[in-house]
Amino acid sequence: MNTKNFMLLAATAVVSLLMSCNTNEGTKTTSTTQSPIDMVAEGEPEMAEVTGAPNVPAPVGNRGPKKWIVKLETTEIEGTIADSTKYTFWTFNNTVPGSFIRVREGDEVELFLKNAENSVLPHNIDLHAVTGPGGGAAATTSAPGKETSFTFKAINPGLYVYHCAAPPVPMHIGNGMYGLILVEPAGGLPKVDREYYIMQGDFYTKASSKKGLMEFDNDKAVAENPDYVLFNGKKGSLLGANMIEAKVGETVRLFVGNGGPNLTSSFHVIGEIFDNVYLEGGSTISHNIQTTMIPAGGSAIVEFKVDVPGEYVLVDHSLSRAFNKGCIGKLKVTGEPNPKVFKANTLVKE
Repeated sequence: MNTKNFMLLAATAVVSLLMSCNTNEGTKTTSTTQSPIDMVAEGEPEMAEVTGAPNVPAPVGNRGPKKWIVKLETTEIEGTIADSTKYTFWTFNNTVPGSFIRVREGDEVELFLKNAENSVLPHNIDLHAVTGPGGGAAATTSAPGKETSFTFKAINPGLYVYHCAAPPVPMHIGNGMYGLILVEPAGGLPKVDREYYIMQGDFYTKASSKKGLMEFDNDKAVAENPDYVLFNGKKGSLLGANMIEAKVGETVRLFVGNGGPNLTSSFHVIGEIFDNVYLEGGSTISHNIQTTMIPAGGSAIVEFKVDVPGEYVLVDHSLSRAFNKGCIGKLKVTGEPNPKVFKANTLVKE
């Protein structure tokens, strides 16, 4: 063997070894080599699209960094928590969870937080995607009827929780003041057919002074003994007419968060296996996962292809929470059967 051929073989072996190591250690998303801090956000600020769960704004695609304005309002409202049971929720934009925010690394965001005039307490926002004191909490503390703002640079790609951090913090979060902000990498996330927004929370209730209305119970919260553990702030929010949907052959991406304030989620879809899980909402991707742990104040992105029609049950696999405290939903998949993947056999007695 001559020297040239030997060098080619050696180089090939090194590349193969490096690829093998990367495969064994898990896949990681890649982004531009330019620091997001140095990326220039072009143009005049535009109003960002924000959406209520289970919907999400459109993907960022392959655009460059831009300037955005995000407007949120904190409210204290009465809503239905389960069946005919009413509860005093504290919210961002009148929904639990709060509106989904979607940007990309290098974007500049000016966030305005208005506290409704009829609120009883001050509120603010701590975004885990923000690098800066309190995630913006001190800068946005707003008395009833007041509005505050601050500007931040989206530096780190990932899926991040935001929540109110006004004291008492567990009470504000326990009443539903949390949501998700997604910072996509440069070039955007890989394309999928369906995307949905799901956020878990634990609720601690007692009767209020108003007949038929429940409110936050601090003693139960301290004991970490919730009456309800729910997806998207309401029992049945993802059941019946509210089921999320997909068709056979489509890929589904779920942005899953856990507002807490206390419990860790064991997120699972019965009858499916997650092809990809962005662990803790970050850049490391794991494959072929049955159940993924999501801490309070944390998140995960899960992706899977649906191959067989049917109704797939979403649960916290701490199953008493699912079947006794309300943490259950469904994904309805329509389309043609696929007997190569799944076939129900009927046994006939002779």
